[in-house]
Amino acid sequence: MKQEDEVDRLVRARIRGLRVAKGWSLDDLSSRCFLSPSTLSRIETGHRRIGLDQLTAIARALGATLDELVESAGDDDVVIRPQHDQERGRTFWTLNRQDGPNGMTVARVRLTRPAPRGADAMKVHPGHDWFTVTTGTVELLLAERVVIVEEGHAASFSTMVPHSFGAFDGPAEILAVLDHGGRRVHLEVGEER
Repeated sequence: MKQEDEVDRLVRARIRGLRVAKGWSLDDLSSRCFLSPSTLSRIETGHRRIGLDQLTAIARALGATLDELVESAGDDDVVIRPQHDQERGRTFWTLNRQDGPNGMTVARVRLTRPAPRGADAMKVHPGHDWFTVTTGTVELLLAERVVIVEEGHAASFSTMVPHSFGAFDGPAEILAVLDHGGRRVHLEVGEER
């Protein structure tokens, strides 16, 4: 199957899938995108080519972007594999494949070492970080402050304050939301820190 035929088939399936997920009939979608129900039916079934003007109207009516309708399905592996940083005692799983809204990254992080101490270990970067502790206890160092964050609790802080974090009294896991700077500083293995 040619790539363009596969993309065409995928777009048609996405249009139908989004319509059905919203519980809309062809008439419901028709009233929102100003195309006839028979035109929409032929588009969904592949009996009519989709014009850019039609695709734009359908995407808008479905609350989707053109990119979302036409992006390649790809053969990406759906399994999220951990990345290990032995030096810092961290294992992390980046849970979103692309940056989220405003460049945010969501990650699960396993911490096995205490928070690094000293002026060189404390990181500063523009932005804001947030994490919740899912297991264990985390020690968060914010400049001169030491904050103990227990399981079930969360922390939110400006990353312009010198900071570091790590496991406190045994391994811990967190779910973190990090901006671009936080992702680079806290998650990426093998980069200068």
